[in-house]
This record gives sequence, C-alpha cells and structure tokens, in this order.
Amino acid sequence: MRKTQINFHAFLLMAALVLTLPTSPAFAQSFMEDKFNKKETWWDDGFWKDGALHAPATFKVTRQDIMYPSGKTNMPAVLFRPEGNGKFPAVLFQHGRAGMMDEIVAHAKRVAARGFVVLAPDIYGGRFLDPRPVAHDYALENDVNAALDALLARPDVSTTRACLYSHTRGGYYTLKVAVTKKRQQDAAACYVSYYPHMQDPNAPEADQVYRYAPEADQLEIPALVFIGDLEQYQRRRSIETAFLSMREAGKDATLMIYPGVGRGFDFRPEQFRTFADDLASKDALARAARFMRKHLKAFQK
Repeated sequence: MRKTQINFHAFLLMAALVLTLPTSPAFAQSFMEDKFNKKETWWDDGFWKDGALHAPATFKVTRQDIMYPSGKTNMPAVLFRPEGNGKFPAVLFQHGRAGMMDEIVAHAKRVAARGFVVLAPDIYGGRFLDPRPVAHDYALENDVNAALDALLARPDVSTTRACLYSHTRGGYYTLKVAVTKKRQQDAAACYVSYYPHMQDPNAPEADQVYRYAPEADQLEIPALVFIGDLEQYQRRRSIETAFLSMREAGKDATLMIYPGVGRGFDFRPEQFRTFADDLASKDALARAARFMRKHLKAFQK
C-alpha cells in the first residue's frame, strides 16, 4: 500500500513538472528572440494589422572583374552594381573560409540587386591560398582593409563609408578591419555577417568554444548577425555570448536566429536546399538591405 502511494505521488510530481516546463518549440524560439532582441526588432504591426509588406527594391546587376592594390600585390575582386550610370551606397562583401565559391559570388550579386555597389575581394586567390585554410594569416586583414579603400574611392559610390558584409571567417576579417584597423572611425558604417567566426582562428581550442574575440566588445558601429537555430554549438556559443555582452553594454547589436536552418542556409546548393533555407535567406537579405540603407544614409556624399 505504501509503495503504491509513493508511486502515485511521484506520478503527480512528474505530471506537474511536465505541465510547467516550457517544452514547445514556439516557446523556445520566442525565448531566444526575446533573449537577444527586443520584440520590435522582428515584430511587424503593419503586416499583422494592415497586411502591409516591405517591398525590397530589385535592380538588374552588372558584373566586373577587377584588381585593386594591397601593398605591393594586386588583388582580384568581383564588383557588382546596378545597371546604369547612377551612384549607389557601398558594401564590402567578404567571403569566408570556403573562399570565392560560385554560391558566394551569387550572394554578393543578390546584395547588389538591392541597390548597392558591392565589392567582393578574393583574398585567397590573390595570395595563392587554397580554400578552407585552417590557420589564420593575419596579413589577409590588410587585404580586406585595402579593398575597403578601393571601394570607397570609386566614383560610382554614393557614400563616404561602406557597410561590412561577410560570411563565416569573413566575419572575423571584417571585425578586425573595423576594430584593429580602426576603420569604424573613418570608413565603416555598419557590420553585417552570417554565422561569423567570432574568435581568432589561431586561438586555443578552449577559447574557440568558450570565449569570443575581445574585438567584439570594442565594436562601436551597428551590428546585425544571422544564424540558424541548428548552428554548430562551438560557433553559436561564441556568437551568442558576444552579442549578449554587446547588448548589455548598450550597443546597437541585433542577432537574428532562424528556426529550422543551420550553417550555410543562405547559399546551400539547390539539391540540398530546403523551404526553411529559402525563407530565411530571403528574410535575412531583405532585413540586411534595410539595415545597411538606414546606417549608410548619414554618409551620403
């Protein structure tokens, strides 16, 4: 009899715990959104009340393969811009560890189609480096910095600053350019990155997982980062802790977490692409375009 009472009480306790735990995916996603962003970051009353949708601009785009100087070396780059003779805001698009894959170049084109002059330097090709290097070559940061100067010197650019737009390790390159090279003081207007490597790739293993690059706390320009909720743990942790620290310091730092997608959602090959990848990619690009246009407005020539 006593054993039956104990089992019954244990059952009631477990049932109470199940009823009070936030187990639903919707709650978990809502918690992550509220943790990193204020509700107005993603909530759209215009849509829910009036049916209004943001209508992103779409331009036909031209491509030009160019060279730009970095020290004593000429570096290759791809330049995308809307067709015609107009001037447009500047965006520096920095590839990540995979290098200048066709899918990455296509992403740069999609950014330009929103109405920007986009320069995408091939810093591995210019240094005859194979894609996906393990070690980080700090000299590459100089090549990214030189690309920023080359972009802003163009006559078809309408702004005196550029937004830094990147992928994976490109997020670390552009972070170093903004902070270590001090370009956030004179050339960079904002920082946008997809699942960036927020740690020195040469740092010890424990630092890769449990810490983030100290430069993140020194970033003063507005920042917008996109990740999926299936992002690799060792990358997601450093991104999330960096953004929590930035937000606690009062920085303009927004981390968007998309449900159902992982690393590479924005350039996944067609045979592997999912509906969730498609939705997240379109939303991220439209959101990035609005963010960059907003922060480049103050730097019109």
